[in-house]
Amino acid sequence: MRGVRSLLILLVIAVALGWYVWRDSQRPAGDDGPSRDQVFAVKAESIDEIAIRSEAGEQTRLQKSGEQGWQIVAPTTAPPDPAEVSGLTSNLARLEIQRVVDENPPDLNEYGLAQPRVEVAFKADGEEHRLLLGSKTPPGTDVYAKRGADNAVFLISSYLESTFNRSTFELRDKTVLKVERDKLDAVELTTGGRTVRFARADGEWRMTAPVPARADFSAVEGLVSRLSGLQMRSVIEEPAAARKAGLEKPVATARLGSGSSQATLAFGAPAEDGAVHARDLSRPVVFTVDASILDDLKKTPADLRQKDLFDARAFNATYLEITQAGQTSTFQKARVKNAEGQEEDRWKQTAPQERELEQASVDRLLSAVTGVRASGFVDAAPKALAAPSLSVVVRFDEGKKEERVGFARTGTEAFAARAGEPGAARIEPDALEAITKALQELK
Repeated sequence: MRGVRSLLILLVIAVALGWYVWRDSQRPAGDDGPSRDQVFAVKAESIDEIAIRSEAGEQTRLQKSGEQGWQIVAPTTAPPDPAEVSGLTSNLARLEIQRVVDENPPDLNEYGLAQPRVEVAFKADGEEHRLLLGSKTPPGTDVYAKRGADNAVFLISSYLESTFNRSTFELRDKTVLKVERDKLDAVELTTGGRTVRFARADGEWRMTAPVPARADFSAVEGLVSRLSGLQMRSVIEEPAAARKAGLEKPVATARLGSGSSQATLAFGAPAEDGAVHARDLSRPVVFTVDASILDDLKKTPADLRQKDLFDARAFNATYLEITQAGQTSTFQKARVKNAEGQEEDRWKQTAPQERELEQASVDRLLSAVTGVRASGFVDAAPKALAAPSLSVVVRFDEGKKEERVGFARTGTEAFAARAGEPGAARIEPDALEAITKALQELK
C-alpha cells in the first residue's frame, strides 16, 4: 500500500507540473524580453496609507501623516518598524509583472484568487490600489496575483510574498527602549533587593554603588548594549493577561540615563518559550522579551567590577616602584640612543642604586605586576593590609596616571588593596610570589 500511495503522490505532482508547463507554453512568443511592466505606476514616497490582510486573516492599517510619519492605526496604535514600512512601500512601487498568465480567467479558484490568501490595499497621491495574492506556482518560484477589480492574472516573484504577508506584530517597531546608545552615561540595576549603579565619564564606566570602584568596561558596555537593543518577542493585548504579568512587584528593574533623561524597564513573571514579561515604565504596553536578560541583571557587583588590579600595562608603564621588607626599588623608562645611534626605550634601576638592566627581565617584572587579577572582593580590608608586605607604585600614560596597590598575606590567602578604593581584592598567592621572584631575578 505504501508503494501505491507514493506512486499516486508522484502522479499528482507530475500532473501539476505538466499543467504548469502547458500553461507556460501558451504564452505569446517574445515574452522573454528583459523589460517587465510594473504592477503599479506609483512612487514609494507618494504612498501614505496601507492596509494588509495577512494569510492568517489579521488586518493591519498604517497611515503616514505630517511630522509624525508612519503609524500603525489599527487594530492598535503603535509606531511601525521603519524597515518594514520601507520594504512595503519600495516593493509596492517597483513590483514587476513576471508574466501575464490569463487576461480574463473563467475561474479564479484555479489560481487561488477567488479568496486571496493575502490582500494589500494602499493609497498613493489620493488614488486607491489593491494587490491580491493567490497560490504559488507548482515550482514555487512565483505567486499568482491580480490588481483589485482587474481581471488579468499575472505572476510576481514568490520571495516578495513575505514582504506583504505580515502580521500586526511583525509590522510594529519592536524596540523596547528609545535611547541614544552612545549618549548613555548612567546605569542602575535593581534585583533581589540589591542595587548597582554605574556612571560614565571621559569614556570610562565607574561603579558608584554599592561601592565606588572601577567597573569592568566590557561587562558594563555589553549590558548596556543588551538593554538598549532589547526587542519585544510579543505584545500582551489582553488586559487580564497583562494583570498577571507580575509587574506590580518587578523581579528586576534596569534604568538607563542620559543627562536628565531616563528610561526604566521593569521585568515581571516568566512567560512562555523562554521569555519574561516586561514594561517600559513610560508606556502602558506590556510585552515579553528574552528571559536571558535576567541573567545579566542578576550579576553581582563583584561580577561587574574591574578584576585587573592595574590599568597600566607593561608597554605603557614609565615608572615602577616596589617596596618590600623595608627596601624600596625604583625603575624608570627613558628614551636613549642605542649602539647604532637610534633612539629606543630602555628601563634602568634608579634606587637603591642606579644600574642598567636587561630589558627582558624588566618586562617579566612589569608583566608580573600589571597582570595581577582579583578572584573576588571583600568589603573590609584585612588588617594585614594596614602594613602591606609589598607595595607597588606604577606610573603610565607618559607619567600622567599613577596607581598604588598594597599586597599582604593572611594565612593561606593573599589580598591586595588599591589606593582610593574601599575593601580589598582577593588574589592568587602565586601572583604575589611571581612579583617577588621577578624582582629577585632582575639582571
